[in-house]
Order: sequence, then structure tokens, then C-alpha cells
Amino acid sequence: MSGPPLVERLRAQARHCQRAGSPLTAAILSGAADDMAAGGPTAALLDPLEDDPPGTVPALRLAGALHRLVLERRAPALAVHYPSVGGSLGDVWPPARAVIEEQLDTLRELVSRPVQTNEVGRSSALLGGLLHVARETGLPVRLLEIGASGGLNLLFDRYGHEVADAVVLGDPSSPVRLRERWQGTLPPYHSRLETAERAGCDPCPLDPASTEDRLTLTSYVWADQVERFERLRAALQVAAASPVRVEPLPASAFLQRELARPRAGLATVVWHSVVRQYLEPAERERVSTLLAGAGGRASPQAPLAHLSMEPERAGAGSFDFRVSLTSWPGGRTRLLGECEGHGPPLVWR
Repeated sequence: MSGPPLVERLRAQARHCQRAGSPLTAAILSGAADDMAAGGPTAALLDPLEDDPPGTVPALRLAGALHRLVLERRAPALAVHYPSVGGSLGDVWPPARAVIEEQLDTLRELVSRPVQTNEVGRSSALLGGLLHVARETGLPVRLLEIGASGGLNLLFDRYGHEVADAVVLGDPSSPVRLRERWQGTLPPYHSRLETAERAGCDPCPLDPASTEDRLTLTSYVWADQVERFERLRAALQVAAASPVRVEPLPASAFLQRELARPRAGLATVVWHSVVRQYLEPAERERVSTLLAGAGGRASPQAPLAHLSMEPERAGAGSFDFRVSLTSWPGGRTRLLGECEGHGPPLVWR
């Protein structure tokens, strides 16, 4: 077995969802844990996932699969409790259990798919880090994102970020508005930030122009967090007008090619958010080796930065999401700030 029993992982994820403001997802996962322990239909669905690594988050795959059926109008009794389709919170587990029992084969296929999220709230963490890079290098940015999913965070500057009173960074006219003010010691938001290039990779990239892929992304948004739901829909509109390149490559293959030689006149920034847990240990090691090697070749004329927003364990079952920046030449690493798992609010150091 890889990690704690799946029943305990379901319960831990339920507690996290409750703390993170999604009582609906918490109720579903808590009910699923009890039902699995009792040998109910959830056991028939999830027992084959018992040995899946914790980082693949079977609990969120279950929540996403049920939400997908609701969005496809294939679970009307469950939809009554889903605010994402106009429902109201209520006793959600009984209809959820009924859907699992009645649509077991369909759900088996859905929960076998990897989690696919593209939370644009995290783009504020990216923006804050890039402002530090821009100020310190004085160069246009070449942005490379690994685990980019649909590439929505590569469009960070197409969104409106209300970082302080009367201060909106990015595009003030964007349909995507991130309204939570930044806190703490703010990044140098007066710095000139120019993005010269942007590209990403993902083992299974999603196309924001595809109805099927838009449905996949939407299904992984917690259904009672309507603001996130609407934010994603707006970001998909932006992406339709400003497509970006996301290649179907593992992170190591992408970085091996893109970092093979320094790019003079550009500050190359490798960025990722809540991606590390989905990488196999050997792949994480390859990525670290490639970054260190490219860092050794960096110069003031062709600097490199590694910017990340990743969870760090803060206690039993709880995590802090930290925004960190490593810069070359020199290899200096700094903690820039903390945020929630979906981005705002951001507290800068």
C-alpha cells in the first residue's frame, strides 16, 4: 500500500475541504469514507484505487467524477444540492450514494482519470513572483510552465488583479477579476513586467477550446465555490481569444529542450503550481537536476528563475501553500509568501 488506507485519505481530504470552504465536497467525501468502510457501493468503486499513490488524490477524482455527472445532467437528484448548477446545499450524501450505486460502471471509468485542475486564482502567485524577477533582472520574461493543464495561468496578464486600493494589475477590462487584495509586504508592483514568450507542457494537456476538456476542468472545481466556478468560465473565454502553446510532454523532456542553452536578453522563469505531488519521484529528481544544470549556465545576461506555489505539510493533515523563488546565477532561494490552495488571499513577506 502507498500511504495511509484510502478510507483515511478520504476522511483527511474531507477535513481539508471543510477548512477550505467546501462543505459540500467535505460531506460527499466523509459519506464516501463511511460507506467504503461499511462495504457499500463506494467500496466497489474505490477498492481498486487502494494502492494508488496519495499524490494522485483519489478523493478528488471521486468528487470530480460526481460533479461531471451533475454538469452533464446525468444525476438530477444530486444536482439539487449543487450550487454550480443552481442547486442549494442540503443532505447531499444519500443522493450521491445512489448515483454511485446506479452508475457504478460509468464512475469506474471516470475515477480512473487523473485530476486536472487549472485554477486561475494561482496566477496571482505567479504574478507576484514575476514582479520580483522583473525588478531584479530588468529583462523581459520568458515563461515556461510545467503541469500547465489548459495553459490558463500562462495568461496571467490577461486577468485583472486587484492587488491594492485603486491598483489593478494585468488587464483591468478582463472578465476575470481576482478581487482579494494582496497582504503583507507587497511585491514591487510598479516594476515594468514584459512577457516576451510563454509556453507550457503537460503529460495530458487540455484544450480550452474543446467542449470535452472544458467540462473536465469545470468538474474539478468544488461545486459549492461558485466564485471559482465563474472565474474558470471567464478564463476559458479569455483563453479562446488568446491561445497558448501547451505541449503533450513530461516536465523533464520539456525542460531538457527549453533549457538546453541560455537565452541572452531574457529572464527565463520555470513555473509550476500544485504539480510536484503528481510527479513520480524519479521525474521530480530529473526536473531538479535539469534546473540545477541550467542554473549553472545562467548569467546576468541570461538569468534563470524557478518559481513555485506548492503545499508544504504544516501539521497532521494540514498544509501551507508557499510561493518560493530560486534565482540564478547564484541559486538563492527565497520564500516570497503564502496563500490558499486555490490562490487568494496571498500574504507576501
